[in-house]
Amino acid sequence: MKIMEIEGARELSGTIRISGAKNATVALIPAAILTDEEATICNIPEITDTDALCDILEALNVEVKRASESIIINPKNMKNIEIEEQYSKKLRASYYFMGALLGKYHKASMYFPGGCSIGARPIDLHLKGFESLGATVTNEGNKYIVEAEELHGANIYLDIASVGATINIMLAAVRAKGRTVIDNAAKEPEIVNVATFLNNMGAKISGAGTSTIKIDGVDHLHKCFHEVIPDRIEAGTYIIIGALCGNMLKIDNVIPDHIDALLSKLEEMGVELEIGADYVIVSKKDKYKATDIKTAVFPGFATDLQQPFTVLQTQATGKSKTTETIWENRFMHISYLRELGADITVKNQTATIIGPTKLKGAEVVATDLRAGAAMVAAGLTAEGKTTITNVEHILRGYEQIVEKLTNVGAKINLKEI
Repeated sequence: MKIMEIEGARELSGTIRISGAKNATVALIPAAILTDEEATICNIPEITDTDALCDILEALNVEVKRASESIIINPKNMKNIEIEEQYSKKLRASYYFMGALLGKYHKASMYFPGGCSIGARPIDLHLKGFESLGATVTNEGNKYIVEAEELHGANIYLDIASVGATINIMLAAVRAKGRTVIDNAAKEPEIVNVATFLNNMGAKISGAGTSTIKIDGVDHLHKCFHEVIPDRIEAGTYIIIGALCGNMLKIDNVIPDHIDALLSKLEEMGVELEIGADYVIVSKKDKYKATDIKTAVFPGFATDLQQPFTVLQTQATGKSKTTETIWENRFMHISYLRELGADITVKNQTATIIGPTKLKGAEVVATDLRAGAAMVAAGLTAEGKTTITNVEHILRGYEQIVEKLTNVGAKINLKEI
């Protein structure tokens, strides 16, 4: 087991470069098997989720070559075998292999995926989408078998604008007969990135980034080269950390439009920001105004940034409120913020934060990926030493987090115990 030790209350300055988007990468890697030729993807983050997906590729007899920030995937000798639980349980995004295998072979068999325990995360919308395309879904305990004699285009309305369902249905539909229309589709930038990748391989997808996506099926997808967009959640996390303890801390390789909701809230609080074409420079101020946030699908305030943002709210003067509308278990970090000295109460899906409060180091737990990011932000702010356990969650989604923070002045160590 790994732990992270942070000596807090240190000023951070310098530059942090943002890596490729985790939430795009975890869909792009499974999408690559839809071609029978080589797919090269660059700006791939070196995170454990990437490793887990590569393990699945290798189990499927897909040739994988990895170099610095890039991956070459060649599925010409691929075998469509069952994806065992030892692979699928490592990350929730393993479910994208369902859509990709169904689209290519008309059959997918795999165990239910794992991931962070942030609430009920059913895949009903994915399965209903597959059924609309002509597939039959069989559930055998913890295993799903999805198969079809032929996939055909369909009009699919998503009851919830789900990122996972939108992408998975796209993957299944790109080689189906006829046109598929996804209404109430999610609009996140990662969906646009995946659609661009598929189009680069010869797919015919339009409308990605809007609420209606149209997919005209094709018979064949060819090789291509593609670049992963910068990670907006990583960028937002480090910008929040800069607001807590930065001095002209530059967050580089950012697409500001992707984090507009966060930047607007930071400006409302009085955070000192310089926003460039592809960077944000942030410095801590002595006093911040309390502010309320409510998570929403893109372009609203990202649920993945809610937990780190709560740490910043503890340093604002007055009463702040955070309402979580996406995942019901996304307040598991609150009890650990209280251990550090925060004044927070939770009722229903709203956290009320009274600030400012001095945070003091303690032993805390990373209960999930973004809760772990919140613990890092809190540890960097707190006086004394903070020890974080379960840091494997953090390493799933933040490339070289220790090195990046150390390079700008943090005192942070990763230890094996």
